[in-house]
Amino acid sequence: MAKTTGIGGFFFRSHDTAALAAWYEKHLGVSELWNQDAGLTVFAPFKQASTYFPADKQWMINFRVDDLDGMMAQLRAEGIAVETRPDEWDTPETGRFARIHDPEGNQIELWEPSEP
Repeated sequence: MAKTTGIGGFFFRSHDTAALAAWYEKHLGVSELWNQDAGLTVFAPFKQASTYFPADKQWMINFRVDDLDGMMAQLRAEGIAVETRPDEWDTPETGRFARIHDPEGNQIELWEPSEP
């Protein structure tokens, strides 16, 4: 059977495409043509009533990071609010998580997976 081999793109609407693209590149290192490291990708539809991310949003992107503490320090130094809930989100099995919002209010989850 033919199958997909990865995510080829992620497309979403923006009020100011140039400014938002520049924000993602500056703060997260994600450019328009971004070569990502190989690794686990979670593809999981959520129930409509889920409270895991805002009810007025249909999606939330999750980026794998290699150093969550370092990434959070960088973001905070740039004045970006970072939310963590270690007792609620982090587990030895899955890893550690943090959340930020882009300038248009889209929630972004940052994930440092557990070591295999």
